Amino acid sequence: MYTKAMNVAIVGYGVEGRTNYDYWKARGASITICDEHPAKEIPAGAASQLGPDYLQNLGRFDVIVRSAGVNPHKIINANPGIDIAPRITTAINEFLRVCPTKNVIGITGSKGKGTTSALTAKILEASGRKVFLGGNIGVSPLTFLREINPDDWVVLELSSFQLYDLKRSPHIGVCLMVVPEHLNWHSDMNDYIAAKSQLFAHQSDNDIAIYFADNEISHRIASNSPGKKITYFAQPGAYVADDHIVIDNQQICHVNELKLLGDFNWQNACAAATVAWQITNDITPLRAVLTLFSGLEHRLEFVRETGGIKYYDDSFGTVPEAAMVAIDAFKEPKVLILGGSDKGADFTDLAKKVTNSNVRHVITIGMTAPAIEAALLKAGYSDFSRGGATMPDIVAAATAEAKSGDVVLLSPACASFGLFKDYKDRGYQFKLAVGAL
Repeated sequence: MYTKAMNVAIVGYGVEGRTNYDYWKARGASITICDEHPAKEIPAGAASQLGPDYLQNLGRFDVIVRSAGVNPHKIINANPGIDIAPRITTAINEFLRVCPTKNVIGITGSKGKGTTSALTAKILEASGRKVFLGGNIGVSPLTFLREINPDDWVVLELSSFQLYDLKRSPHIGVCLMVVPEHLNWHSDMNDYIAAKSQLFAHQSDNDIAIYFADNEISHRIASNSPGKKITYFAQPGAYVADDHIVIDNQQICHVNELKLLGDFNWQNACAAATVAWQITNDITPLRAVLTLFSGLEHRLEFVRETGGIKYYDDSFGTVPEAAMVAIDAFKEPKVLILGGSDKGADFTDLAKKVTNSNVRHVITIGMTAPAIEAALLKAGYSDFSRGGATMPDIVAAATAEAKSGDVVLLSPACASFGLFKDYKDRGYQFKLAVGAL
């Protein structure tokens, strides 16, 4: 499909864009880096198109490789009169096109996909298989492409941004719970669902679609697959019965043996177990991993206890639903840090959850602070105050409201942009501020 003589545009030059540049450069393509930031640092001697017009005049390129965060419609609309859509591709599309193994698992959903992807990879590793983990979890699969053998397995965490214009589907597709998210990027909820559906749309009769039994949208998305459909959190997949995780009438472990905090992680454990069962049909690696894996960074991560107060980093919780399940993960009274940049979310249900729980106080931050405060007041909750503009100030404000025996929980329900670079930066700064108390 691609030749060395091709003229390639790398659109978006962040972490993913740099990997894309290295990949196509190694294949001898002529490359131009296109990025909206006029002062973007690029490799010496590389051609570039930087600044406000970075998407203009892309019709001169044979291939346009967009970073996941760049909506393809922005590229199309910036180049009217040109049938440019067929030229647009992504790292995920390229990986699936050339991957030497058919043993690829793709996992999507609004929450839990990172944890489920890591669990799945670890279970398969525990069963003796060689496994590669990449995608939205922070590792481009193009970086380990050359290491993969035909019998190896690949687990990809996939966001709606990566799935939007997917041209191939993995052998096993998994759809976790889906709720409204990224509506500042997608035109509406139907557009978001359509993007998720691409994970299954290109499967064959021989492929597998696994989905969350208790979520109608997940069912709708997985129904796009012509392959075998399997529910989890209900038979025939893994489910919870008598406080045990069970599959195929065999108990894997008691839910209290899970190291992952929160009842919502029962769903993630069942999803990973269901996937692995299709491959291993062996309880032993499932039990070993589910009872030992304690989670990913910035997902209900314990930071420290000081003054009788426990601090937890759930910076990855960028939607209201994530904050709601984080609240349920702790029995202790909580001081909750909420807010950030606006993704078009509705805070009504979150406000009701706060009102009907033992949240002692809410610290609101960022652009969405006024909207969250309005939702809290409407729900009858007034124990909130505005946090500062820096994480040390935010942590200090939360600590001042907490008492011995409480939990201070950073679970913002919002994206991080404005105050922080991304959710990782927000989580790191929270941990640094807590560590400095």
